[in-house]
Amino acid sequence: MTDPLQIAIIDDHPLFRSGVADALSRHGGFEIVAEGGSAGEAIAIAGTKLPDVMLLDVSMPGGGVQAVREIARSFPVVKVVMLTVSEHEDDVTASLRAGARGYILKGVAARELISILRSVAAGDVYVTPSLAATLLFELSGATATSARSPLSPLDELTERERQILERVAAGDSNKEIASALQLSEKTVKHHMTNILQKLQVRNRVEAALMAKHGERSR
Repeated sequence: MTDPLQIAIIDDHPLFRSGVADALSRHGGFEIVAEGGSAGEAIAIAGTKLPDVMLLDVSMPGGGVQAVREIARSFPVVKVVMLTVSEHEDDVTASLRAGARGYILKGVAARELISILRSVAAGDVYVTPSLAATLLFELSGATATSARSPLSPLDELTERERQILERVAAGDSNKEIASALQLSEKTVKHHMTNILQKLQVRNRVEAALMAKHGERSR
């Protein structure tokens, strides 16, 4: 039996959030791990909960696009899907360039939303067809990364990711790391996915070697 997809819903309209959460929960296969109403809450939830998919409105306190950009940079394992009323091409373009993996208009049927979320969680990119499907092909290469090149990939790691990488370099297993840092093994695994993506390495051995090399270079 596969684990349910962990979903976070960020929208500054509590009634709308409640409706989406209820629709997903009733269908099954989804676990609502957090809700929020601002860009700041979205970023905080991405860092603490590391949901599989985060639903995010474009128009919200703090700015939805800014939140996507920060989440895509700091927590790339979290796939962000915009769920909004905005049909402006600029919002679609800005969201996808910032790192969103999907752009859906509010009013979408629950069955279609469920299908889209599963598709995005599996690695696909989705844009509502009526919003000019050509955007999907034009921007697909830009969705996974923001145009930012740090001096060292190690500088991109969060404090928690640094703690985990230090223990990986010391030879600890995910189970040992989870116990030491009082986290679940699944959370450690999510963090490791982020670390490998940020360092652009294939496995924990290469990550550990990079960490040790970084320590010698300091």
